[in-house]
Amino acid sequence: MMGLILSRRMRMALVLTLALGLLLFLPMRVALGLAGLERLGIAARDVRGTVWSGRVDQLMLGNMPMGSVRAGLSPLSLLMGRGRFDIARKKGLPDDIGGALTVGFGRIGVDDVTGSVPLGRTFAPLPVGGLMLDDVSAYYAGERCGHAEGRVQARMAGQFPGLNLRQGLSGVIACDGDALLLPLVSQSGMEKITLRIWRSGRYTAEMRVETADPTLSGTLGQAGFATVGGAQLLKVEGTL
Repeated sequence: MMGLILSRRMRMALVLTLALGLLLFLPMRVALGLAGLERLGIAARDVRGTVWSGRVDQLMLGNMPMGSVRAGLSPLSLLMGRGRFDIARKKGLPDDIGGALTVGFGRIGVDDVTGSVPLGRTFAPLPVGGLMLDDVSAYYAGERCGHAEGRVQARMAGQFPGLNLRQGLSGVIACDGDALLLPLVSQSGMEKITLRIWRSGRYTAEMRVETADPTLSGTLGQAGFATVGGAQLLKVEGTL
C-alpha cells in the first residue's frame, strides 16, 4: 500500500493549521506561564479557560490580593511584539478593577489600570489599607523603571488622633531612577507618603507628618514615628 505523499505546500498548510489550532485553544494557565508573569510576582489559586477568554481565581500580585478576574490576551498587542492580558472585574462594587498586564521584549508592567487594589498589611505599620488607581500605566525595562503615569489615591486603614486622613493621600506616579515612585500628599499638605518600588519587588515607604504639636508628636512617637527636624517620620522597607 502506497504511503500518502504530501507536497511541500500541503505540509506547510498542515503545520500552520496545527499551530493555529494550538494557539486558538491554548489554555490560559499555559499562556501566563509562557509570558513569564511570575516575574511581576503574579500568582493565582486557579486559572481556567483559553488564552483568549479565561478566568483567574484569587489573583495575587506579590502579597497583594487582587481577587478573581476575567482575563484574555489581546490579539492586536501581538502585532506590536507584546503580550497584553486584559483583566477585568466589573460588578458595580467598590473593588471593581480593569486594565492589563503587559510583557514584551525586555519590559514588563501594567497598562490602563483603573480600580481598587487592597493592600492589607503589606506596608505595615504604615496605615495604608489600599490604593485607588486611575488610568495607571507603568513598566520596567530590564531592571529600571521605563515609564509611569496615572493618578493614585491611598486609602488609610486607620487613623491617628489629631490627624484627619479620611480623604486619603493622592499623587501622580512617576519613575525615579530604577524605582517606581508614588509621591502621595494629603489635602492639607502636612502629611506625605513616599513609596518606591523596584523591579525586584523591594520597596521603601516613608510617612512624614509636619507638626509642631507636642501632643500629636507624642502620639505619633508611640506609633513608631521618629522626630526629624520639625516633622515626624516613619520609614518601613521590605519586599512585596
